[in-house]
Amino acid sequence: MLPRRSVDTDVQVVDAGVYLLPVTTRVPLRFGAEVLTSVTCVRVALQVQDAAGSRAVGWGETPLSVQWAWPGELPYAERHDRMRELCLLLAADWSRAAFSGHPLEVGYAFLQERLPALVERIDRGREPAARLPRLAALVCASPFDLALHDAFGMLHGAPSYRTYNRRYLNHDLSRYLTPAAGSGVSFAGAYPEDFLRPRRDQLPAWHLVGGLDPVDPAELDGSEPDDGYPVLLRDWVRRDGLACLKVKLRGTDAAWDYGRLAQVGSLAAGEGVTWLSADFNCTVTDPAYVTAILDRLLREQPRIYGMLLYVEQPFPYDLDRRRLDVRSVAARKPLFMDESAHDWQMVRLGRELGWSGVALKTCKTQTGALLSLCWAHAHGMTLMVQDLTNPMLAQIPHVLLAAHAPVITGVESNAMQFYPDASAPEAAVHPGLYRRARGRLDLSTVAGPGFGYRLDEIDRHLPEPETIGAKSR
Repeated sequence: MLPRRSVDTDVQVVDAGVYLLPVTTRVPLRFGAEVLTSVTCVRVALQVQDAAGSRAVGWGETPLSVQWAWPGELPYAERHDRMRELCLLLAADWSRAAFSGHPLEVGYAFLQERLPALVERIDRGREPAARLPRLAALVCASPFDLALHDAFGMLHGAPSYRTYNRRYLNHDLSRYLTPAAGSGVSFAGAYPEDFLRPRRDQLPAWHLVGGLDPVDPAELDGSEPDDGYPVLLRDWVRRDGLACLKVKLRGTDAAWDYGRLAQVGSLAAGEGVTWLSADFNCTVTDPAYVTAILDRLLREQPRIYGMLLYVEQPFPYDLDRRRLDVRSVAARKPLFMDESAHDWQMVRLGRELGWSGVALKTCKTQTGALLSLCWAHAHGMTLMVQDLTNPMLAQIPHVLLAAHAPVITGVESNAMQFYPDASAPEAAVHPGLYRRARGRLDLSTVAGPGFGYRLDEIDRHLPEPETIGAKSR
């Protein structure tokens, strides 16, 4: 057991800056009823200071995946601009924040006390249907939170994952987490490190089969890019040695969804793929829709059914308003929360409704991912780490979370499918993170304090910052 720290390691944010990096996809990516063809990546620099006056800068990045974080009827441009506006408000607010402590403590306080007020400011005077969802707010908050965790490690010369213990934290997990009634779980004396695994440098990679991705050569129409990267699923599987495929479904067309699973599953079985997962992206409103597809698959395609490792988020993410009992689905296959797993409280509600697992994402903040991981693992829920098509710096904390989390297998990683060239500067330093080989990602090049970006070796030229905090660097 590590001793309690003998010196004050707390930090406070003294400055923040935001950089917007536009990225265009080489092929479209379908999210439920919407299609993504471009995305703005938000890169954040946070400067922190300790009580002795020492300073360090940390970095975080998240793609503003509007279609995923804020589906709805509002025009895309309006949703995008309001998320961008929240990012700028967050930068100004972080520059004035008076919170001090470990990033988990500071990040938690900010999410609880400051983020709701900023969202309320964005939403002022708008109808309920036009208000910014909690998930979209977390996506905007995440690059700041990631930068805070990175900065703390940079200041103390330690990898971020070696700071989640009693040596650096002021409080144990009982300060933040409440066990489920009757579970027998206690967080007293427990720290995040107790729920993490030693880092693994090789991880199986999950490939995303998007709803618009061609599987059969007959589906090609001549509009596909000729850029040296695969287009057909079989070519991806063979080039990257893939063993895990995640299949995007519609959730509104049972015949299409079943046919898609059967089509991809048949190809996967023939190519030696081990695992499949099915992602309905929050579009299903009745558990019977999913159970009917699963039961038919079991009857007609038992091998493909056996390859299906889990089902991901078929139902709307606002669990508190739509409390569907999903035990019928979870009885057939492990059922993972994704969009609905905003925080550990929502994970607790999901468990009550019958969800059996949680898909963690760094785009909902590193702080939130760690707390959800600890709560879920302590209560026997299974875990995965899922992608938000993370390019550039966003890929590194994402894969690091999977490398330390007790996941069932591997990590989803698909930026190399949709905008591989966007990460060229980062790939020059960390090649194994931006191209899958033998079905795996290799993060052995990630080293040093914080998230181990090795930024001084990455030849990335940033635009002028969108905003600079009130205090100068």
